[in-house]
Amino acid sequence: MFRKIKKILYRSIDNREINYKKLQDMLKKDNTIILMDVRSYQEFMENHLESAINIPIFDLEEKVETIVNNKEQTIIAYCATGNRSKRAKEILEKLNYENVYHLKNGLDGI
Repeated sequence: MFRKIKKILYRSIDNREINYKKLQDMLKKDNTIILMDVRSYQEFMENHLESAINIPIFDLEEKVETIVNNKEQTIIAYCATGNRSKRAKEILEKLNYENVYHLKNGLDGI
């Protein structure tokens, strides 16, 4: 019950939308953060952030638990504009991942 209340409060107070500067600061402080590119494989191959893994948004629900099995792991999702990563954040939270962020404005905002 407490977890459900915590999730409701956390979502209403902090939507965990970060900018590129905050992303860089977080990565400097914690080298265990998973940087997740949720664009297509083709988009990922054209350009991606260093050390990112690629799980396309349309495969996320099926594949994420085999790649990231620790639900407390910090994950930062990103895409081109921030729309897919915002949706990915919602999907990951629905799957009970607890520390999920998304990059506001995606790669276009860098």
